[in-house]
Amino acid sequence: MSHVGVPRGTVRKRRSLALLTVGVLTIPALAGCSSDSEETSRGVPQDIAPAARDRVADGSTVNWAVDAMPTTLNAFQADADSATTKITGALLPTLFPMDAAGQPKLNPDYLESAKIIEREPKQVVLYKLNQQAVWSDGREIGAPDFVAQWRALSGKDSAFWTARNAGYERIEKIERGADDLQVRVTFAKPYADWRSLFSPLYPKEITGSPDTFNDGARTALKNTAGPFQLKSVSKAKGTVTLTRSPRWWGDKAKLDTLVFRAVAPKDRTKALADGTVHITDVDAATANRIALALRDGSNGQPLTHGPGADLTPAAALRSWALAHGSDEEQAEIAQAAREKNRKAVVAYGAEQKALRGYAVRKSLEPAYTQLALNGESGPLADDRVRRAVARALDRQELAETVLKPLGLPAKPLGSHLALAGQPGYKDGSGALGDQNAKEAQALLADAGWTQGGAAEKPKDTKAGSEAEKKADKDEADKKKDAEGKADTEDKEGTEKTGAEEKKTDKDEAEDKADKEDKADKDGEKADRAAAGSDDSAASRAEGLYIVGQDDKPGAAPVQAPGSSTASHVLAPSRAAAAQSLALLRQASAVSEDGTTAEAASKATTQDKATAQDKQPGGAAGAYAPLGTAAPAPASVKGPLGKDGKTLTLRFVLPSGAGSQSLRGVGERIAAMLEKIGIGTEITKVPDESYFKDHIASGEYDLALYSWPATAYPATDGRPIYAKPEPATDGSLLVEQNYTRVGTDHIDQLFDQAVAELDDEAARELMKQADARIWAAAGSIPLFQRPQLVAVDKKLANVGAFGFAAPRYQDIGFTDRQAAGSPADRKK
Repeated sequence: MSHVGVPRGTVRKRRSLALLTVGVLTIPALAGCSSDSEETSRGVPQDIAPAARDRVADGSTVNWAVDAMPTTLNAFQADADSATTKITGALLPTLFPMDAAGQPKLNPDYLESAKIIEREPKQVVLYKLNQQAVWSDGREIGAPDFVAQWRALSGKDSAFWTARNAGYERIEKIERGADDLQVRVTFAKPYADWRSLFSPLYPKEITGSPDTFNDGARTALKNTAGPFQLKSVSKAKGTVTLTRSPRWWGDKAKLDTLVFRAVAPKDRTKALADGTVHITDVDAATANRIALALRDGSNGQPLTHGPGADLTPAAALRSWALAHGSDEEQAEIAQAAREKNRKAVVAYGAEQKALRGYAVRKSLEPAYTQLALNGESGPLADDRVRRAVARALDRQELAETVLKPLGLPAKPLGSHLALAGQPGYKDGSGALGDQNAKEAQALLADAGWTQGGAAEKPKDTKAGSEAEKKADKDEADKKKDAEGKADTEDKEGTEKTGAEEKKTDKDEAEDKADKEDKADKDGEKADRAAAGSDDSAASRAEGLYIVGQDDKPGAAPVQAPGSSTASHVLAPSRAAAAQSLALLRQASAVSEDGTTAEAASKATTQDKATAQDKQPGGAAGAYAPLGTAAPAPASVKGPLGKDGKTLTLRFVLPSGAGSQSLRGVGERIAAMLEKIGIGTEITKVPDESYFKDHIASGEYDLALYSWPATAYPATDGRPIYAKPEPATDGSLLVEQNYTRVGTDHIDQLFDQAVAELDDEAARELMKQADARIWAAAGSIPLFQRPQLVAVDKKLANVGAFGFAAPRYQDIGFTDRQAAGSPADRKK
């Protein structure tokens, strides 16, 4: 399964943009949300062929495919990826791995207990370590390892090339407890996600100095503490080889050797057939081939698929005739083609026979695919246009397109910050509204995009274009030179500007209310100017962001040798500012019980005014004048336009062989947008440049990519939805918010949640944040990604893990003969 477009890296490293965009391949709560509650939402169970340890044979080697060789084994560096995560998971301590429900669960192999023992005056967490826990050199795991990792990741020493400091920067001190097996961590500021820290935990020999942290851990880990230890890393062979650790104190690893082998997605079918790999993510096409192989093997019938399967009797007869005809040249060509096809059929048949030894294990990946709307500039800088795009989408249809053919539950995702089955999940999409083409068109009309707009002459504006400004200046200069009276020219210029402003106001009023008489329009215009013109201006300014550097104030960007990706630490919490009035108009208009914002949420005067804007006859969420009926055109012919420009959005999609499913989703979205008058220009770009050159750099209007699930949304979600901040050079820092859409209120909710030590209260804050993220319409969750894993049928306790972290020590063969004989495993 390809992971192009998944912002790459470990889950807790800047919440690596698991831009799981390519191939088959996380937050909620106002009134109007769907009926899905935390109690009724269910995740898809994992599919790993579970078996008790006494049924799993000892010994043997298993090859596990990864996308590429890891560039580093240091999970805290910017270029760590999914391969880094898999490998370190078998080698290093993870104190709180995720369980099958997506919750952090204490790992008894390393901890006897870990809990908050003091809340006032400061939060104190006491870790009690497993008495048997030791590093592979025999030294016990203890406080010195915690201290060294804290100092390396705190962000206070820029000599350490670290991609994040979330949580570590809140620690005030770490001390030894009553004995060497107790670690006492005191926080300067409360930190709700403390369980996310020290995972993976590195030995002090690695984190104790910049040199060993930056370079020493990239290709080697001499000291480990897991069921396996690192034996070798071979770039030539594309393998990372692990062997059973003799120092491991927990359940003994069933396998002798575990090899992570780099295999490109396009080569995985052949690798399975050759027996080169035993476990690999696959796409839908490979999964289908395995299903056909199992079916054909059971019925003994000739293959009805593969090379030449679509050859008609007439075409076969013609081929035979040409091959045996009197035209020697044509006969030679036909014979060569028939021989080539015969060999392809034989090779395909042999592969199908070999594929019968595999099963495809299916679940939903702990990641979701979203439609990203770039609010930096262009039409999508207007939040009304973003909401129109969102409300044009049939998310149910899109989910069915990807998941239904695979036999997986096809349901749209309702949260940005949690997946179905996780604690705190609730559908928050009601803050934006359901699919409704008429209301989407009303939003576009209110934003000035109309059927005849593309043919209109651009209207004058107060600011004017650069060309207009220059023309006005030239004309003024000529007058000044001719008359020599500067004060007269100043007066004339002022009068001219005033005339232009009046003309603009008149044009805009006529465009918005062309079915009303002029007297009514003028009266409504005056009322709107008194009640809400400032709100409109605020909503426009909210989305106008410029892409900035991916570093933070006060932290000099650092870079690992040979890497073009700058490392950075997360920005500290900012002082709260006023909530965007435009966002409150949609997100705070109603409360969870359906009452108005005025009655239910102690809204400000502005909030109450915006809540009253939703009147019968108006589009829900539209910034239409009070009482204006939603336009309901029978059909839309061609893209809408404004000021002589058509409403066309740049839609960027990856072009790789494993991206067919994603491109199919993109084409369906384009068709949905076309129905409401939004045109799209689809650009297909190479997978390797898709994220870096388009998503991260902001060179797109619409794009599809994915984010991984997290058990810590307050920490990991904040940089994804944080409002961009001005940098000293005038640009904006976007962190991981590649849509450039954010608000102060959303940031405040994240900041409150990360400091809230009551789990339920923190989840409620995350629900509120999710509702406002929905209302801002910068990103639209579509569906949870399918997880398809091809696994040797004789292997147990491995496959589609869903949320849960693998237990590497339990993986092995249930067939004892297969476990002892590599040759048998290829049969």
